[in-house]
Amino acid sequence: MITSLKPLLKAAQENNFAYGAFNVNSVSQIEAALRIHEIFNSPMILQGAELANAFMSGKNDFKNASFEEKVKGMKIMADAFYKITEKSKIPSVLHLDHGSSFEICKAAIDAGYTSVMIDGSSKPFEENIEITKKVVDYANKHNVSVEGELGVLAGVEDQVFSKTSTYTNPLDAVRFVKETGVDTLAISYGTSHGANKGNNVVLRKEIAIAVNECLHHEGLDCALVSHGSSNVDPYMVKQINDLGGDIKNAGGIPIPQLQQVIKSGIRKINVDTDIRLAIARNTRELLERNESLLDDKYVKMIDQRLKENPKDFDPRYFMQDIIDTMITGDIPTDSLQEVIDSMKDAVMEVCGRMIVAFGSNEKYKLLDI
Repeated sequence: MITSLKPLLKAAQENNFAYGAFNVNSVSQIEAALRIHEIFNSPMILQGAELANAFMSGKNDFKNASFEEKVKGMKIMADAFYKITEKSKIPSVLHLDHGSSFEICKAAIDAGYTSVMIDGSSKPFEENIEITKKVVDYANKHNVSVEGELGVLAGVEDQVFSKTSTYTNPLDAVRFVKETGVDTLAISYGTSHGANKGNNVVLRKEIAIAVNECLHHEGLDCALVSHGSSNVDPYMVKQINDLGGDIKNAGGIPIPQLQQVIKSGIRKINVDTDIRLAIARNTRELLERNESLLDDKYVKMIDQRLKENPKDFDPRYFMQDIIDTMITGDIPTDSLQEVIDSMKDAVMEVCGRMIVAFGSNEKYKLLDI
């Protein structure tokens, strides 16, 4: 069952829980995410960022993709999402993460995305309002939900980068939501992008509370979103490093803190880094345990990339030699099937843990669709 974010948000607001919103960049990851959401009877939000779409176009050098290549990848991503989810009972959303322009958001809507984010947070306030309103006006014609952002998160993830954070001003949030009509608002309250969020992060939940209360006072129905919210489990990082990785200074947001901010009005929690880490851990572990798999030419190329780049944990890099498998789901050998299965296990592990932690399990029947 394919839908926009709107019915999911209504159920979450009324029942005080949140959804994990999971970034994916392969057919197998979509399949795994849907399976674990079905097991837990949870509505599903999958996200494709601009560079994930570029990768899905078949471009290994996805960071330097053209607009046309990103659009091509959007269509491939959307087609795969629709094919995999259309017969499922689970309400499923395909969301564009960090759309950088009206044109890219329009292209995502035209490709079949059911929700889009326009990230104008780095622009002056008035310009952010203007571009966000333009996206909302177009999205409303297609029954697509829109997420805006106010405040700047520190950190690095794909094309999103900032050295410092700027916290969201609750009064600015009221004006922003009033003038744009966004369905969700990503706020800056202490999270950051990437695996290096720092140690002992403490979320400023009072900012989320203030924004939420101000919106409610003005009668504005807008759910809050937490970006940069991966847990970055220290034990998982240690496992990767014990298997030949070299990830340093990694830290994330403890799940108990995320559970607390759900009570403060957060309804959508973005998770990307945790999935990358879990896939890297599972792949390294599988190849360490089953050396015979290295006789397969595809698996051997994955192993070589992991050894050449021990700091890297993004499967778009160490699996770039099997990019056709990533974007089509076609798996040419039994040995490569084992690698893909381990990737799917990683996606299910992370999504399942977050579904339960954020309280969206068994909630699909609450949706009025």
